[in-house]
Amino acid sequence: MTPSLAIDLARDAVLQALLVAAPMLLVAVGVSLAVSVFQAVTQIQDQTLSFVPKLLAAVGTLIVGLSWMLQTLVNYTAELFRSIPNLG
Repeated sequence: MTPSLAIDLARDAVLQALLVAAPMLLVAVGVSLAVSVFQAVTQIQDQTLSFVPKLLAAVGTLIVGLSWMLQTLVNYTAELFRSIPNLG
């Protein structure tokens, strides 16, 4: 295995991880922004007010997108295993 091949495999793994994590992160950022605007408008400064909606949104996104996330990871893993004989 050459160093460039190892770098390519690591890059692909990181890209898959980002692809799978992106929906939850984007929803959490969106909810956080909405809660921050709400807190600024109403002048409520409660720290738990921002945590609970983000947690619920992330869990909801996980529940909704879990099948897609698992399918993406299974496809990536299967493709990686299929390419093992050609790596050497």
